[in-house]
Amino acid sequence: MAKQILIMATNGFEQSELMKPKANFEDAGMTVTIASPESGEIKGWDQSDWGDTVKVDKTLDQVNVADYDALVLPGGQINPDILRLEEKAVKIVKDFANAGKPVAAICHGPWMLVEADVVKGKTVTSWPSVRTDLKNAGASVVDKEVAVDGNLITSRNPDDIPAFSKAIIDAVENAKSPAMA
Repeated sequence: MAKQILIMATNGFEQSELMKPKANFEDAGMTVTIASPESGEIKGWDQSDWGDTVKVDKTLDQVNVADYDALVLPGGQINPDILRLEEKAVKIVKDFANAGKPVAAICHGPWMLVEADVVKGKTVTSWPSVRTDLKNAGASVVDKEVAVDGNLITSRNPDDIPAFSKAIIDAVENAKSPAMA
């Protein structure tokens, strides 16, 4: 069975940070589900203006963490700032982290890791303006294209997408299935 990746986003996601990893996961034979607080479509932010829309496959209320192998959190300033106010979105991040499943966040996406209180003692990276929040939450912050610490995978910006996608694919492919644990 194909590995299942959940991408959680809402209006204002950084377009490249959702679309490029999604394509990379699909190219690797994985199935991608887009979840959002709202049904229908969500609109991306493409550098300096609104971008394309993507179809929402499930609302957050329909997400069962047990159905997925990893969670991906794209950035953009707007997207994670809205999501971190959604109790269900924060719970999903906590549940993935507590289950030991890969949780990947890029750019401003690590704000969700702070809100879910899962970065204390972890080494992470992010967009520069998010780094103080990560430090204040107890993380050790590095400036490199991808930081992997346990089940947390973080990257800085769209330029890091190839390394970010590879780290997620590697983590998912190398994870033990529940039957093997």
